[in-house]
Amino acid sequence: MYFTDRGIEELEKRRGEEDVTLAFVAERLREFVDLNPEFETPIERFATWLARLDDEDE
Repeated sequence: MYFTDRGIEELEKRRGEEDVTLAFVAERLREFVDLNPEFETPIERFATWLARLDDEDE
């Protein structure tokens, strides 16, 4: 397990049973970037990656 997986593990443990919409996740990502503008680029890349998961061209 990578060190960065700890946050993912905590998210899964604490919120893994919840049902959320992607609109909810998008709003939380916007809030996060507003509070932490230095993470704008990685969050943008992550959001784009999620949006394009089904694209066969990628």
